[in-house]
Amino acid sequence: MTFQELGLNSDLLKAVTDLGFESPTPIQQQTITLLSAQKTDLVALAQTGTGKTAAFGLPMLNVIDCESKSVQALILAPTRELCVQITNDIKNYGKYLKGFGVTAIYGGARIDGQIKDIKRGVQVVAATPGRLIDMIERRAINLNTVKIVVLDEADEMLNMGFKDDLDIILKETPKEKNTWLFSATMPKEVERIARNYMSNPMELSTGKKNEGADNLEHIYYMVQSRDRYLALKRVADYYPEIFGIVFCRTKAETQEVADSLIKDGYSADALHGDLSQSQRDFVMKRFRSKTLQMLVATDVAARGIDVNDVTHVINYNLPEDVENYTHRTGRTARAGKSGIAIAIITPKDSGRIKDIERIIKKKFEKKSVPNGLEVCEKQLFNLVHKLHNVEVKDEEIESFLPAIYDELKDLSKEELIKRVISEEFNRFHEYYQNAPDLNIQKGAVDGAFGNHRTTRFFLNMGHLDGFNINSLKDFLADAAKVHQRMVFNVDVKNSFSFFETESKLVDNFMALNSADIEFNNRKVSLEVSNRKMKEGGEGRGGGGYKGGDRREGGGYRGGGDRREGGFRGGDKREGGFRSGGDKRDGGKRPRKSGSFGGGDKPSFNREKSFGGEKKKGFGKSKF
Repeated sequence: MTFQELGLNSDLLKAVTDLGFESPTPIQQQTITLLSAQKTDLVALAQTGTGKTAAFGLPMLNVIDCESKSVQALILAPTRELCVQITNDIKNYGKYLKGFGVTAIYGGARIDGQIKDIKRGVQVVAATPGRLIDMIERRAINLNTVKIVVLDEADEMLNMGFKDDLDIILKETPKEKNTWLFSATMPKEVERIARNYMSNPMELSTGKKNEGADNLEHIYYMVQSRDRYLALKRVADYYPEIFGIVFCRTKAETQEVADSLIKDGYSADALHGDLSQSQRDFVMKRFRSKTLQMLVATDVAARGIDVNDVTHVINYNLPEDVENYTHRTGRTARAGKSGIAIAIITPKDSGRIKDIERIIKKKFEKKSVPNGLEVCEKQLFNLVHKLHNVEVKDEEIESFLPAIYDELKDLSKEELIKRVISEEFNRFHEYYQNAPDLNIQKGAVDGAFGNHRTTRFFLNMGHLDGFNINSLKDFLADAAKVHQRMVFNVDVKNSFSFFETESKLVDNFMALNSADIEFNNRKVSLEVSNRKMKEGGEGRGGGGYKGGDRREGGGYRGGGDRREGGFRGGDKREGGFRSGGDKRDGGKRPRKSGSFGGGDKPSFNREKSFGGEKKKGFGKSKF
């Protein structure tokens, strides 16, 4: 079936043709056919990436009266990113409709400009619930003329706490309107909205409730918790052309993982709620242009991300709500393309994998984390593939060729190929030749508190000393002369911290007490911890805990506000966090070569597996 057969007017068909749409997706075919033939409420179940915006946008524009400047259609979306994306799409669909207007209403932008757009007159409004309620309370928008309300990603709006907001907004609209509800999953709260605010809705679905896409491969790797980040890097190296999203649970973890990836030479950045709108827009612009290879994001920040050709979704941690797994993985395998969803788990997560399998009706494949040899092989053949397909600019290189031929005249074709490959491959092989096996061995348990193979330490340093997880790991590893991966399960509190290491390294860390190491004029003190302490509990001689008055002496300037050097100055932070806007990692941005995303992929700049020496960039091919 073609769009011409769906009953759309000529102006919409012209716009669809301009956009390169050839044939409707299943959800588009069903909704456009139904909504063009009759006025009805609708509940449509469709996965992210199946063309939902056109599924409701085209039939909506097919019935809009462009001669009237009143608001006739309201689209509610959970996030500003999705709100803006929908607005842009609707604008493209209606570009040939004379007198048509659409505007976006969302937080993080000046409200006075949005009010002016409404007063100027538009037929369609796309909005986030919070900002729309603000507009209603200001009496800046009239919803009495609304004929169609679209709830896009209704399940996500409810997950984000917009239940009461939706109730308020829907009560402001006429009872005789049509409500179209689109959702990837169908929890009870979504069914409640359908029951309370819709009249005999038609139901459409392109799959069973909460099911995952058929063209998506689900994989999990099981590792010790301390090896989670190393496993992430191993996966990224095993898929040289990865263009993916890494999901973390918290904003802090998101920033820490992104900073670590940047530090290790990967083209990555963070997306989370602590960023300003301009910072979020900047990050998304880089990701959409494929300047970034990996976007590290929280669930909330990633709502509404609509980026084509995402190859991988990596669950650095499984989501708290297993239904959110469907939304995470909906970022890839879009529009009929295939994708890979990867979960990095520890043994205690095995039960949650089974829960997710039950919900998405798909089985995970357990795989071993690639070893060093396997990664090297993948990188080698990726390099060969690039050499084979590289664009040769004959005119630009022609004047240099005689000297090059003369320099290489004593080499055979086979020798030349081996040397070209080795120039790049040797660096990578040197990094991975002694790489550890990250897979859980049979009979092993995770290195959690109480495991006899690991030891937990108490340290009298914390956030008030300027430490975050990454900077504390660096400090301890350097002081004890061990690799950073030997410092794991780090828990940084305000005035103290906990960390774990392998029991065989206890002497290395206990030796720091006798070494009289100081940090910011305070003596570093460690103890083996037999129990987890809560912040604010009993002080342990010398004010090591928050319960004692730890700001006296010891470098705290008489209890004054000692938050300079990373804590004072608004959003300035140490250790790779944003400083004064968009400056990151103390200026340590990834080096670049011409191997990915139009010449903006960073060089391979990882540290050796068990040492601090950095290697020159893998992938800096002269070709």
